Amino acid sequence: MKSIKIIIILIFSAGVICSQTNYSKLYSSNRAKYFQDYLNFMDDDGQSRVDLFIQVPFKEIQFIKSSKGFQGGYSVTVSIYQDDKETLVFEKVWTEKITSPSYNNTISRESFNLSFRSINLVPGEYFIKTILADRESHQEYLSERMFKVKDYKVKPAISDILFSANKKNNNDKSKIIPNISRNISNSKDGLNFFFEVYTDSSIVRNIEFHIADKNGKIFYSKSRKQTFNETKTQIYYSINDTTLNFGTYLLSVILKDNDGNQIAIVTKPFFSRWVGLPASVEDIDEAIAQVLYIASPSDIEYMEASETETEKIKRFLQFWKSKDPSPGNEENQVFEEYFSRVSFANDNFSSYIKGWRTDRGMVFIILGPPNNIDRHPFEYDSKPYEVWQYYDLNKSFVFIDRTGFGDYRLNTPMYGDFYRYRN
Repeated sequence: MKSIKIIIILIFSAGVICSQTNYSKLYSSNRAKYFQDYLNFMDDDGQSRVDLFIQVPFKEIQFIKSSKGFQGGYSVTVSIYQDDKETLVFEKVWTEKITSPSYNNTISRESFNLSFRSINLVPGEYFIKTILADRESHQEYLSERMFKVKDYKVKPAISDILFSANKKNNNDKSKIIPNISRNISNSKDGLNFFFEVYTDSSIVRNIEFHIADKNGKIFYSKSRKQTFNETKTQIYYSINDTTLNFGTYLLSVILKDNDGNQIAIVTKPFFSRWVGLPASVEDIDEAIAQVLYIASPSDIEYMEASETETEKIKRFLQFWKSKDPSPGNEENQVFEEYFSRVSFANDNFSSYIKGWRTDRGMVFIILGPPNNIDRHPFEYDSKPYEVWQYYDLNKSFVFIDRTGFGDYRLNTPMYGDFYRYRN
């Protein structure tokens, strides 16, 4: 059997200029602006191995002009703790240097850098923290999550699923280009993925592939007989006989014995995005509701009245196309900036309701980051409050937390021209 190797690549692609949001340091979001994935595999010694992938879009990195074109870079710190989140068991730091031949490559949505590291860990629950620090801007982004390292002593067993952009063949060796974002909307070759099956002996078993929607309803199912080699079998599989609409899906790989009983299973979510939609848009109905601060009631009603989800997305994109200041370009600066503000509001102002619905979220989405914030969280004779100042508008907004639970309400309602989005 041909061996399949995973390759890490630096991807360049032609692109066009798009805005890069620089939020006020007074409200700096540490939301991860990179994609990452942790995957369980078994190494050649039978030990559990975690493969860590980090994919950083070029447009999230600051580049500077040099004699070699444009240069940028960043450092990555990976810290792995026991499940108590305090006992450090592993830490590694490395740097990535990037040289781009043209400015368009540095701001193209198709350009990214991909890092890969392998770590052997004892099976169990871990807390993994990654920090990405931009070399030029010194901006840091943080991601934290719990992760379970699998035990492969009991076989048959299946590794985690690695989604693939495509596969290249070179001198009888297959190489996988990982798709860490797990967005398959741009794939012309269907849904491609890779996994390994571990067995104690050479066997023939049934293997099934299922795709379910976000509600758990299975709409795609295929099965086949598969011969598995002793110890390890690598499988690269493509699903190209089904249609995926916009949304989140769950892929399952199931191993069954000759009586049809399940003996091993692995599942993984992935996404189908429409070209032109920001990555932060995951639900079209909520995205339509979120345009409250820029769209008219009739615009929203027109989008919501669509008979199908496909038509709803088309009308949504048509609305944003009408707001595009540079319709000849692939990028829509207003579209990207608006939903960047929505994401920031959700990350920073959510309480018992989502951040974009709060008063602070509303002002932030409409006007962007304030020039100055005067905070008063512990006043003796008053409720906690904040004053946001916008110098260019000669305007201040006062938010008061009357309940003491972080629910800051605008003291004076916005009205007139101020209640419309400004880029």
